[in-house]
Amino acid sequence: MIRSMTGFGSAAADAEGCRFSVEIKSVNNRFFKATVRLPEELSTLETELDTAVAKRLGRGSVMVLVRFVPGGAVAAAEVNPAAARTALTALLAALPAELRDRATVDLGALLAVPGVLRTDGVEKIVEFARPVLLRLLDEACTRVLEMRAREGETVARELARFGETIRAALADVAIRAPHASNAYQERLRARMNSLLAEVGATAAEQDLLREVAVFAERSDVAEEVTRLNGHLDQFAQVISPTHAEPAGRTLDFLAQEMLREANTIASKSQDVEIARRVVEMKTAIDRIKEQSANVE
Repeated sequence: MIRSMTGFGSAAADAEGCRFSVEIKSVNNRFFKATVRLPEELSTLETELDTAVAKRLGRGSVMVLVRFVPGGAVAAAEVNPAAARTALTALLAALPAELRDRATVDLGALLAVPGVLRTDGVEKIVEFARPVLLRLLDEACTRVLEMRAREGETVARELARFGETIRAALADVAIRAPHASNAYQERLRARMNSLLAEVGATAAEQDLLREVAVFAERSDVAEEVTRLNGHLDQFAQVISPTHAEPAGRTLDFLAQEMLREANTIASKSQDVEIARRVVEMKTAIDRIKEQSANVE
């Protein structure tokens, strides 16, 4: 299945009077790279969350934002009242007198002040928050994957269209290639007769056939056509909805191999029509390569 690397997902829950939320955003990246932002009191969970998201999202630049608002028994049991009062007094003292009566307090910011939460309290909060956040992270990842899949359907249709363009152009090359030798033979015969007519001679048929045979061997593209058709068959399998593995790197590799065969066909052939078809193929291959950078 083709999946885009662009996606967004979120999940939130209340537990024991606390509010948890997880947001995940992902964009294109050649490899997997995650950035996890956590409140200070939950910072020890960063590695666990990074590992968990890596198991669900195989490729892309991923931003994970965790929000936590303590409350209920958890907040009451773990807050150091004296430190909280001191921090709040200092914050209010820094405000102009006319603003103090209208000031509101961000509980999360207050709890982030060093000393407001006791060390043993932080450890208990981490243990309490771990299963909740891992569950929410999994839900958010599922929503990211759903969005990636929807966008991937559009990309897959585009890729299929590019594959059809290449296959049609390649079929024309396969039909045209055998006639290229005959056309070359006629051009060569006319050129040789024109030159030899000046001295009153004619071209020997055996010499002409020998030269045409050398040209035919040198310009034979049957092997390249066969290999490129094989790459197209594999390409069709990779973009199929039944293909379970991530497709981005495979598509990038196939695009490189298809471009190699197209370039070889172009270098071997001197036929104008074949050259035009090769240009069509190379244009479509370039588009496949561009899209492979957007696919997981």
